[in-house]
Amino acid sequence: MDILYFHQYFSTPDGAGGVRSYENARALINKGHKVIMVCGVVKRANTGLSGEFRNGQRTGFVDGIEVIELELPYSNYDNFLKRGVTFIRFAFRSLKIALTLKYDLLFATSTPLTAGLPGIGASLLRRKPFVFEVRDLWPELPREMGVITNPLVLKAMDILEWVSYHSAKKCVGLSPGIVEGIKRRGIPAEKIVMIPNGCDLDLFTPNADDNLRPEGVAENDFVAIFSGTHGIANGLDAVLDAAAELTRRQRNDIKILFVGDGRLKPALVKRAAAENLNNCIFLDFIPIKQLARLQRGVDVGLMILANVPAFYYGTSPNKFFDYISAGLPILNNYPGWLADLIQQYKCGLAVPPSDPKAFADALEYMADHRDELVEMGKNARKLAEQEFDRKNLAGKFVEWLEGVGVG
Repeated sequence: MDILYFHQYFSTPDGAGGVRSYENARALINKGHKVIMVCGVVKRANTGLSGEFRNGQRTGFVDGIEVIELELPYSNYDNFLKRGVTFIRFAFRSLKIALTLKYDLLFATSTPLTAGLPGIGASLLRRKPFVFEVRDLWPELPREMGVITNPLVLKAMDILEWVSYHSAKKCVGLSPGIVEGIKRRGIPAEKIVMIPNGCDLDLFTPNADDNLRPEGVAENDFVAIFSGTHGIANGLDAVLDAAAELTRRQRNDIKILFVGDGRLKPALVKRAAAENLNNCIFLDFIPIKQLARLQRGVDVGLMILANVPAFYYGTSPNKFFDYISAGLPILNNYPGWLADLIQQYKCGLAVPPSDPKAFADALEYMADHRDELVEMGKNARKLAEQEFDRKNLAGKFVEWLEGVGVG
């Protein structure tokens, strides 16, 4: 099949973004399919293309993937209006591509929700089969977070969500809550599959020699890492609250490493400086290969989200799967399916949300019981190997798309 694949945030392993779409595209190519990837420009990503844009785009082949990169820069620092305009511009340029190129199947992955527009157009106007991958439930998440309050905007998003799901021949959900959310919109269970983010077991390997220890960390310090976007959804003030509690307890041997960027990062850095939280270290986004080295040099991975119930079962964060691949124990601060896995497989600790003392208690316990961390890390890696091997999940993804033509 010739597959037209839309992912606004596409990145290769040379970038700092998630590589799910790259790996899925490579799996399709390895099975003899052709993939055309349409994406935008994202600061932390690396599409593999270089050179000048011509007529608003540049094209080329990257590891067998034909990439069309649209000159539409996106940054988490942009305000809501600017991001919305970028999403819409990408969606309409994608729609034009979907209505003109030759292909057999169209695949689109959110977020943003506007990613569904080219699929809707291809399905209605060209009768092309469309598969929609849902990474977050919109408008449920922004509504619960209070990020979007305008009733007209919420209604428009609600309609777009419904039309996207019903235009698709099949859907992919990344978590149990997302699958249930798609079902609630009237999509039969047999048309939905759950394929979560996966574990790169070859890259994020534990106990390798080439680990990386950041500056400002002593050899015997206990280090917890958060890697990812520093935005409203991430609720990282909860980590600073715990850092402040650790400072009051004079646990200067426990360091918290923030790796990434985002609209709220300057405020977090400013607060840490104002409160003399010297146990907090901030780094920019780094390429995923370097991140793997860094994770081999720390002790615990932090799973942090704002205390929003829609997050509990409705997200599938890349960082969780990177952590367990690296054999890192997890400290999680919100309930849900990932907290359930952590407890079931005994690969970390889960604490209540919005409780800095419990968070600090958990970090102290981990720092003082490193023998238990060794077992937690082994269990984390076992979970990665048994349930979330990216190669197996990519194979499932290929089978699902191949079944669209006969399903």
